[in-house]
Amino acid sequence: MTDATGAKNATGASKATGANNAGEPMIHPDTGLPVVPAAAATLPLVDVVRVREGMFGASDHGDTSGYGGLVEPIATAPASSRPYGAEFDDVANELTAALAEDSVGFDDAIEKVVIDRGEMTFFVHPDHLLRVASMLRDEPSLRYELCLGVSGVHIPGDTDRELHSVVHLMSITHNRRVRLEVATSDAHRRVPSLVSIYPTADWHERETYDFFGILYDGHPGLTRIMMPDDWPGHPQRKDYPLGGIPVEYKGATIPPPDQRRSYT
Repeated sequence: MTDATGAKNATGASKATGANNAGEPMIHPDTGLPVVPAAAATLPLVDVVRVREGMFGASDHGDTSGYGGLVEPIATAPASSRPYGAEFDDVANELTAALAEDSVGFDDAIEKVVIDRGEMTFFVHPDHLLRVASMLRDEPSLRYELCLGVSGVHIPGDTDRELHSVVHLMSITHNRRVRLEVATSDAHRRVPSLVSIYPTADWHERETYDFFGILYDGHPGLTRIMMPDDWPGHPQRKDYPLGGIPVEYKGATIPPPDQRRSYT
């Protein structure tokens, strides 16, 4: 493996080139995939949670999309290290000071900070989500007054962290944006509701529950908002059936993509 500085590892490979001393591409021992140069903005291999094959990831049927040979690692973003750059250090410092005043260590409340594509994300421990959100809203130096939305992510293979609830915040006062992300297991599925802090999260949390199945503790009325009340499952989860489209022509139907005939 290559460290964060791009220095060569034991195989003589450089992060800048992704090749060994013989000029051959590095092959990851777990995935069997070549290491792509860092310039391609790929994530470190230590964050690969699984490898998807084919366009739809079908495992019990042939992939009929024409991309059956596609192999793609599924990875989560790594933690960034200071200095973060731009105003991101200011935001982190102000949040650190606010947590310290409440006798809470930054590392106790925040799992990691990710700076990616000019955006900042705090991965927050569920037990501290309400405290962190309140500080981001109320501290004069932060003042994230507006919750732009709540969305979900489903990452099968990310053990005990399969479901992520993502909160998008904006400071109108300082013209800044930040994200809060909370991970929970597929078995537990629970994260604290932010409705008591950001009332507009009411509708967004209902939609995320509807599509991903995340249960928001403390929500005043967690019911479906898009799908019928008796709809089975949560349609935006990665393990949800792809489904077919009924066609009103002599009873014909279009089967799901992973069940159509294979093009070989």
